[in-house]
Amino acid sequence: MAEAAPDTDENYSKSAASSRGRILVLSNTLNPSKGIHIRVYKQSKIQEEVLPLLLADPPQSIIVQSRSGTGNTVAFVLAMLARVDASRHYPQMLCLSPTEESAQQTARALQQMTQNSPEIQMKLVVFGSKRTSERSVIHSLLMISTLGNQRITEHIIIGTAGTILDCAVRYRVFDPKLINMFVLDEADIMIDTQGQQDQAIRLRKLLRTDCQHVLFSVTCSKEVMSFANKIILDPDVIRLRRLEESLDNIKQYYVQCRAGDEEKFAALTNIYGVLTIGQCIVSCCTSGSAIWLADKMKEEGHAVALLTNRSSIQQRNDVLNRLRKGQERILITTLKDVDIDQLTLVVNWDIPVDFNNEPDCQTYLHRIWRPGRFAQSGLTICFVDSQEAYDNMMRIQNHFKRIISELNTDDPDKIGKLQN
Repeated sequence: MAEAAPDTDENYSKSAASSRGRILVLSNTLNPSKGIHIRVYKQSKIQEEVLPLLLADPPQSIIVQSRSGTGNTVAFVLAMLARVDASRHYPQMLCLSPTEESAQQTARALQQMTQNSPEIQMKLVVFGSKRTSERSVIHSLLMISTLGNQRITEHIIIGTAGTILDCAVRYRVFDPKLINMFVLDEADIMIDTQGQQDQAIRLRKLLRTDCQHVLFSVTCSKEVMSFANKIILDPDVIRLRRLEESLDNIKQYYVQCRAGDEEKFAALTNIYGVLTIGQCIVSCCTSGSAIWLADKMKEEGHAVALLTNRSSIQQRNDVLNRLRKGQERILITTLKDVDIDQLTLVVNWDIPVDFNNEPDCQTYLHRIWRPGRFAQSGLTICFVDSQEAYDNMMRIQNHFKRIISELNTDDPDKIGKLQN
């Protein structure tokens, strides 16, 4: 695998994208006469690094370690749009997401970016209810099963691995050999989801050998790289240095709560009594803790939402829609792939550990980065209820080389200074 060299102006000018003030002008590489004009107020660092590789000619396959929310979606959607031939009415781009929610987020981003290019069509393939938008009809897998031999004619397919694999193999509503770009988003979450790794590999084997493969992951653990090696041959790799893995603009604190859940709850209510908080995620390691806390918060009059590994897809969609509308401001969850736009605080109810009871640095990273995307300020607070939890937290601190400072939640003045 080749590590990507730093981008130069010369290299960037050879790509299909160029920055002109606040407008990104994207030339379709298959139909250069039709440019796609997209308003981009500020390109993120990852977009500046990745776009030249994504848009290179000939196409290059790459692995990118980057936090979600830092411009990944815009980067690979731009690349897909650049390579679509709208005159050919069959799927040419394939994007796998680990969850229905993340697939829908990608679809929304694509729709926003192609408002001035109605000739480019997208199909979102997920489990769930039928939804319509101005420019596309989103079918569930069950609806596709009723279509018989009717084929997908949209240029871009977005969905989860299982549903797309069924479309290709079971229902044969598109030809995988015609796919030009295969994107796997949030691959580290994908490999944690039962069956998705094998499904993605099966899909990969259906594609042409010259298909461009793109994999995004928050982490580049041994498990992720092993999975990536089965998907992509000889890719360029863009890695984050460990010092960059924890955002500088996220303040990290811990609170000693040796008396257990009741003391944690008191600390949480003290924080809410002092700070002005937009939306908050409280991350729990177990469903039992999450359910207990949600009930406790509701008893105190807080509008809270609850999502656990037991939640159905419909429950998940309903909760996230309520959060987006501001009907609830606190999400208590055991999931690590939940995305909320106005998030300002993440509370680690427990210090995450893996199956060997070792500190889980990657899960911690998944939990904390969302409040700090695109240079916004964010706050992370960890509750420590034992010496073992404290030791695990210190190992996480040493891993990321970022200080996690102690916070006394019995002192309102010290809590208030967190927002200074």
